[in-house]
Amino acid sequence: MSTAPEQPSAPPLAAVRTTTREVHGRTRSDDYEWLRQKESPEVLAHLEAENAWTQASTAHLADLRATIFEEIRTRTRETDLSVPTRNRGHWYYGRSFAGKEYGATCRVPVTDPDDWTPPQPAEDCAADQPALPGEEVLLDLDALAEGHDFFSLGGAAVSPDGHLLAYATDTVGDERYTVRVKDLRTGELLDDVVTGVIGGATWDRAGTSFYYVTVDESWRADKVWRHALGTPQDADELVHHETDGRFFTSVGRTRSDRFMVVASGSKTTSEYRVLDADAPEAGWQVFCAREEGVEYSLEHAVLAGEDRFLVLHNGTGPDFELAVAPLAPTPREEWRALLPHDPAVRLEDVDAFAGHLVVHQRSDGLTQLRILELGAGATPDEPVTDDYLISFDEPVYTVGASGNPGFTQPTVRLGYTTMAIPSSVYDYDVRTRELTLLKRAPVLGGYDPADYEEHRLWATAEDGERIPISIVCKRGSREDSGGGTHPVPTLLYGYGSYEASIDPYFSIARLSLLDRGAAFAIAHVRGGGEMGRRWYDDGKLMKKQHTFSDFAACARHLVETGWSSPDTLVGEGASAGGLLIGAVANQAPELFSGLVAGVPFVDALTTMLDSTLPLTVTEYDEWGNPEADPEVYDYMASYAPYDNVTAQEYPAILAETSLNDTRVLYVEPAKWVARLRATDPAGAGRPDVLLRTEMAAGHGGVSGRYKSWHDRSFTLAWILDRMGLAR
Repeated sequence: MSTAPEQPSAPPLAAVRTTTREVHGRTRSDDYEWLRQKESPEVLAHLEAENAWTQASTAHLADLRATIFEEIRTRTRETDLSVPTRNRGHWYYGRSFAGKEYGATCRVPVTDPDDWTPPQPAEDCAADQPALPGEEVLLDLDALAEGHDFFSLGGAAVSPDGHLLAYATDTVGDERYTVRVKDLRTGELLDDVVTGVIGGATWDRAGTSFYYVTVDESWRADKVWRHALGTPQDADELVHHETDGRFFTSVGRTRSDRFMVVASGSKTTSEYRVLDADAPEAGWQVFCAREEGVEYSLEHAVLAGEDRFLVLHNGTGPDFELAVAPLAPTPREEWRALLPHDPAVRLEDVDAFAGHLVVHQRSDGLTQLRILELGAGATPDEPVTDDYLISFDEPVYTVGASGNPGFTQPTVRLGYTTMAIPSSVYDYDVRTRELTLLKRAPVLGGYDPADYEEHRLWATAEDGERIPISIVCKRGSREDSGGGTHPVPTLLYGYGSYEASIDPYFSIARLSLLDRGAAFAIAHVRGGGEMGRRWYDDGKLMKKQHTFSDFAACARHLVETGWSSPDTLVGEGASAGGLLIGAVANQAPELFSGLVAGVPFVDALTTMLDSTLPLTVTEYDEWGNPEADPEVYDYMASYAPYDNVTAQEYPAILAETSLNDTRVLYVEPAKWVARLRATDPAGAGRPDVLLRTEMAAGHGGVSGRYKSWHDRSFTLAWILDRMGLAR
């Protein structure tokens, strides 16, 4: 007769094994560095003990977790299809099926070359039935995932002739992918197998070889290779080796298909190499040699009948300029401005089409799509015949172009969402200037966006800077019977690093918070890119403290303006956002009832002091180099969460990590939680500090949609418990 495992009665306490290190004359002690030994049975046993304590401490939330999972599942159309995207002679789309984790990728032939209206697949058709006549299943992802605890498709690319499919898979979670090639005419796999790839594969124009990227021992993408079909991997050609430890490299192809492009870039500097498929005998050429502090990107365009490179660069100002250059190596002094630098508009990307350009930009904290028409009457000196924004009605939204592989297509496929409006797919016809809604992500059960209200708030930081906050709640949830308002439990999310913007977005899972009376807010703190390049510069290196104080300022603003209260306010962040949460836990614990730190970068100083660890050297431009510079060491030591844990009162903390994460190693939250336990002024090991480790996942957590729903249900139940809404 089996018995249930005994539930732990107290949180596990990690053994103290002190190591010391002297840097710049400063002695730094670390009691828990031994937890870095990933293969040690003692370390694994400690992580399992932490998991057991987390499960025991949250056992009372089991029913709520199950309820939230069902809410997510029943609101989601489990058997669904994406809007088909046209690429050369086929329409491509994805399918999902009820009860299956991953779904399938499919295509059908284009029947009318002049018609860019996507076909309408049959909704809710059975898994063994085609959604469109002539459907071809390219990849059955559930079949590929069978027998694996983890599965990720790194990328899939069809050869230019449409006959071959190169696809990359990871079944561990360490982001080292294996590329295989499928003959779509026969369904058979070729003998070609390429391992150790980061991402996926990029075909050359002839479709007889593909390019891929590998990483070095520090997990830096450093080599670009060309694999000729039918040859072994050890015969592959090394196209580029990036030897500067601060730089990553990548490979791609211009939308026009004429140029292969190899990009090298650090956090502050760029360099591009190009190979002209019309003149391959010229070999790879550096377009413009790297210049410290100058970032640029390349795209091929045809302007007034002349082939040109479009160069998006920050050589004339931090918010970038769009310039034009010849199809040849060209120094920066000879680039000609097409859209000059504007400090009020951050230019982020440009897509070139035969008849128009699409510029991705942001202004006043909002994303925008800008159309530059290349119509009749254009000249080489004045190639743009019209310049305007695609407009939307909502005051706070996120828009971006995607799924536009065709150089000659007259339409722009774009995605649009707000915090209340589900992800929506539109086609914008540049010829007629008509915006056509193709699909809005379904939310089952009678969802109505009008039942929710969205706001843009502004907090004031310590230095007087105004920090935007995006917030959403159930309409009327703040109103009381007397016609006034009252505080509501609020989840405040933040990131604030790498110029990554956390723009407003919709989430079905979030409805389980909102419908219970909570609000969800995004703090657009410095270190991100929401307000332009200066927003990023003011939250990195020796200004990193702005990220943390901005988040605290947003929390105080929510409290002081009556949106929330400290006993029901929960903060959340992941990865570098987990660093934010860890720092705020030390600096402003009184503002929160709970904090969620996902795969958190909380032992930042240890990581940045070890150049052999994954990604450390490439991160110097983001955080600084504390090993080389005592001023950087002292500054990082002043905010690094692990180093600043003290015997003060903390809110409840949920730290979530993955054993196979290669970006933020599991040891960081494991050490952080160990130190939090050891500094409990009550001597009880801070029982409301929890560590949950996925033992078969990577940086993105578990794979598969049902697994991810269970994962998020766990976190949401804990958050609702901290808000007093666990019912």
